[in-house]
Amino acid sequence: MSSSEKKRDLVIVVNPGSTSTKLALYRGAECLASEEINHPKAELAKFDCVFDQYEFRRDAVMQFIEAKGIDLRRCLAVAGRGGLTKPIAGGVYAVGAKMIRDLKSGRWGEHPSSLGAPLAREIGRRAGAPAFIADPVVVDEFWPLSRYSGHPAFERKSRFHALSQRAAARRAADDLGMKYDKCNFVVVHMGGGISIGAHRRGRVVDVNDALDGDGPFSPERSGSLPTGPLVATCFAGKHSHADVWKMLVGRGGMFAYIGTNDCREVEKRIGRKDAKAAEVYEAMAYQIAKWIGASAAVLSGDVKAVVFAGGLARSKLLIRQIKKYAGFVAPFMVYPETEEMIALASAAQAAVAGNVKVQEYR
Repeated sequence: MSSSEKKRDLVIVVNPGSTSTKLALYRGAECLASEEINHPKAELAKFDCVFDQYEFRRDAVMQFIEAKGIDLRRCLAVAGRGGLTKPIAGGVYAVGAKMIRDLKSGRWGEHPSSLGAPLAREIGRRAGAPAFIADPVVVDEFWPLSRYSGHPAFERKSRFHALSQRAAARRAADDLGMKYDKCNFVVVHMGGGISIGAHRRGRVVDVNDALDGDGPFSPERSGSLPTGPLVATCFAGKHSHADVWKMLVGRGGMFAYIGTNDCREVEKRIGRKDAKAAEVYEAMAYQIAKWIGASAAVLSGDVKAVVFAGGLARSKLLIRQIKKYAGFVAPFMVYPETEEMIALASAAQAAVAGNVKVQEYR
């Protein structure tokens, strides 16, 4: 077999998050290589908007490919994390020009996940392979009551860590010997942002908008804030729109209280008897627990398990603090591994094999 006829059997996965870029190489279900590149707050602060980070993150991806000696001629497909487009149904989508335009416009919001599709397309272009996304953050399966906020001008939106939540929920169902679409879960993704979803028989019927101002505060997002003081801040004449936005996303939450979004650092401070760090960390756990309880109410208390995913699920301290307040809801099942990476790889492989319908973003 000549070099130009090398077997294409590799899938490259690109998953940009708020504080890191996760990369992986798969052959079938086997992960051949993986890396999580952490981006310090100071490193990202120099970029005015998400798409300004494109070349920075692209270079990190290409360094990974070169360092691992990946032969792009063997690339079967590239899978990227889906970003903020218009609301769409769950499933696998081919990355195309319209999707990229909508992501770049910022019309539906900004988040580093929006770089997943253009990064996947660029790698695919170099490799001569198709690029896909699957179960993006804008998956919308709300039932009518979930859309009400309290005023018709402000409809609640479904924007969350859909890929991570679904992968963890399916694994929990498998471990329980059940079908995902036959039981109910409360699923908690904990990372730079935190989303908590009510999964009712395979559909996420309610979830906090993890992007801009709904739910518990997270390492760098403010979550739900008292509306009166927020409105007063907006019209005080002291802050620009961009200033207020950064207070909500990027410089809010734990970062605003104690100057770091790194939970490992916070736990070190707690170990050194830092009372403020300990109180803020428990306050975050307390708010997460409140939202778990609210999601259980959506499911009328019929919850098979509370399922945790995302990088912060590695923290035994945080899980223990949440359990102190919400352990009564249902048994906790914790999956800190990066389930969404294999989920993306599997989706791309199924798309190329024709085992799933590849949808077109219109």
